[in-house]
Amino acid sequence: MSVFTFGETTIALRGSGPLRLGGSMDVSIAGAESGVAIGLARLGHEVRWAGAVGDDEAGELVLRTLRAEGVDVSAASRDSGAPTGLVLFEPRLPELTRVHHYRAGSAGSRITACSVAEAFSAAPPRVLYLTGVTPALSRTARSAACLALQLAAEHSTLVCLDVNYQAELWSSGEAGEVMREWAPKADVLIASDDELALCLPSGVPDDAGLRAKELLALGVGEVVVRRGAAGATAYSVQGRVHRPALAVRAVGSADADAFVTGYLSALLDGSTTAARLERATAARAFAGASREGWEGASPRAEPALLGPGMR
Repeated sequence: MSVFTFGETTIALRGSGPLRLGGSMDVSIAGAESGVAIGLARLGHEVRWAGAVGDDEAGELVLRTLRAEGVDVSAASRDSGAPTGLVLFEPRLPELTRVHHYRAGSAGSRITACSVAEAFSAAPPRVLYLTGVTPALSRTARSAACLALQLAAEHSTLVCLDVNYQAELWSSGEAGEVMREWAPKADVLIASDDELALCLPSGVPDDAGLRAKELLALGVGEVVVRRGAAGATAYSVQGRVHRPALAVRAVGSADADAFVTGYLSALLDGSTTAARLERATAARAFAGASREGWEGASPRAEPALLGPGMR
């Protein structure tokens, strides 16, 4: 197994306008971990998702969708005592969508450390992908993620930590407490400029390069900073590598997950840091062209349309 991940995948209802006015909604699924899992599967990698869903029709949609996309869900669990979570997407402006979470007490928030340990140990992966969303859901979900980090260390599994701060789920203070503990355990830390501050004590200057240097000194293997339209930069003990963003007209908001997908895909292929950033920016460009989420993830052949360096 190349990649192991878990986390909450919800039902996603996407409206065409203000929710208070009613109207039709498109039904799909949403979740950072499952979005990256689907993206990696489309790029030809073996991925196992071991999250939890409710024992309901919504949960069946989650599992059916992931299975259809080539993601291994054999380790996923069904919780008969809690529903599958729900997220409503309400577009308000072309560049602004309000997101409404209905996730308290959901099956995904009740995932246990025991189930994660069993799924991880059954087939230790090359890469563990974790996000800052999972520890925000509940204490049990946080404990499961902490155990996954421990197991990764025991099995020499590379850890990719995507900070992915969601202000709707927890405060910056809570997030910072967890990220400061987890960051030194990451072989690859992926964050935006703003999210880097959550991984460090106060007092570090507001400069991505200096913050990355501090994180490397703490033990992080590589720091990858997403800068939106300004591209992305990777920092390691070997130095700094930057790649500009691709100039495409973005209409969606799934580009952050797609960026991670592209970067991990190239890492699994043994590519250089520069090539990882190139594939990440290409994957981001394709996903940004889709109004939905993971649906815009590109198969392996598509990035080549943007040039030979994107393969």
